Parts: sequence; C-alpha cells; structure tokens
Amino acid sequence: MFANIGWGEMLVLVIAGLVILGPERLPGAIRWTSSTLRQMRDYISGATSQLRDDLGPEFDDLREPLSQLNKLRGMTPRAALTKHLLDGDDSIFTGKFDDPATSTEKPVNGGGPTPAPQAPPETPPAKTPYDSDAT
Repeated sequence: MFANIGWGEMLVLVIAGLVILGPERLPGAIRWTSSTLRQMRDYISGATSQLRDDLGPEFDDLREPLSQLNKLRGMTPRAALTKHLLDGDDSIFTGKFDDPATSTEKPVNGGGPTPAPQAPPETPPAKTPYDSDAT
C-alpha cells in the first residue's frame, strides 16, 4: 500500500504528525493507524479467500480477463502500435530497416565490406560574400 513512499516522505509525515498531534498523542495515532490498516488487510484477504472458495474454478476464469487488462494498462502507445499494427516489427521506430545479419540479398562486391564513399574536403571561401544592398 505504501510502496511508493520513501524514507524522506516518511520523515516529513512524522514531523508533520509531531507538529499537528504533539509528542503525547503521536504514538497512539501511529498504533491506531497501523491496527486499522492491518484489520483492513485481513478483511480484504478474507473476502478474497471467501470468493475463491465460493466460486471455485470459475475464480481463475474471472481473474484471466483482469490480468489481460493489466497487461494493456502497462502498454505504452509505441508498444501497442508495434504489437497490434506492425506485428512486433519496431524497425519504423528504431530506424534499422535493413539489418545485414538478417538480409537475404547477396553482396555485390564479393562479400567484403563495402568501402565508404570519400567526399572531397570542403574548403572555406576565400572571402566572405557581402551584399551591401541587403544591409
């Protein structure tokens, strides 16, 4: 229940409790809160076990659609597109359209690595162009 609360937040809650309730009533409030949470947890687990006993094997059939909904809830839009529209092929998002390891085409130059084309180095212009009419 409090899985997302860290130690820093707990410290702030304790300090706020000290300020609001005072040091005399704070231990009693903590005891009451913990016993209430424990009692609620027992009620929930009892209700779950009673449903499991009453429904029997149908309980698992009831849980299956809920687990599928949880899978969909955790799915991002990108994962949903990839799974349902693109059949798991995410190359459109990653930019890896032609993977040489999975390519079925034969290499043109006999199987060796293809050399990268060499571009001539750019030389800066000798004088920066200046347009007197534009300024």
